[in-house]
Amino acid sequence: MPVEAVVFDIGGVLERTPETGWRDRWCERLGLSRAEFDSRWEPIGFAGSLGEISLEEVQRRLAAVYGLDDDQLEDLMGDLWHEYLGTLDEPVAAYFASLRPEYRTGILSNSFAGAREREQAAYGFEQMCDVIVYSHEEGVRKPEPRSYALVCERLGVAPARAVFVDDVAANVEGARAVGMQGVLFVDGGQAIGELRALLREA
Repeated sequence: MPVEAVVFDIGGVLERTPETGWRDRWCERLGLSRAEFDSRWEPIGFAGSLGEISLEEVQRRLAAVYGLDDDQLEDLMGDLWHEYLGTLDEPVAAYFASLRPEYRTGILSNSFAGAREREQAAYGFEQMCDVIVYSHEEGVRKPEPRSYALVCERLGVAPARAVFVDDVAANVEGARAVGMQGVLFVDGGQAIGELRALLREA
């Protein structure tokens, strides 16, 4: 069955996002163990990833649970976004952009409140593809089946005619479970090679 659409993940695929150690630095700064820091962060981060709370509410809650003043909060959010955005994987992004107009292209991302604006300003993803589906805007995260259905619906293709590229095995398996083809991203050269071979075969 011919492929009509290609969908990419963002973090770890279009963006290189190595850990920067910001959480450990803040543990030291606040006198908290990593376990305690993470236990305070996780419910806020999860709610932010599903759009259950706004970025402003995320910041209000972080200031409350960590006891931050305005300057500290600004510093913490700067560290968070620095790691979140990482740097653009330029060869991967260039290949992804080159797939149009032969294929319809989309992005499917487990994201965070405020991500669209920052990623657009940094990397121009909206000009790179046809459709972007962010978890914080839709209230659903990979590997839930609805997330894949949404991006296919907006691209106007059946799942069997779409390919999904992600660096998380569970997310690739989730795509395959709904009928999409999947490529597990290990590095740019490997993923582009596998995708090119798959598109030729299809």
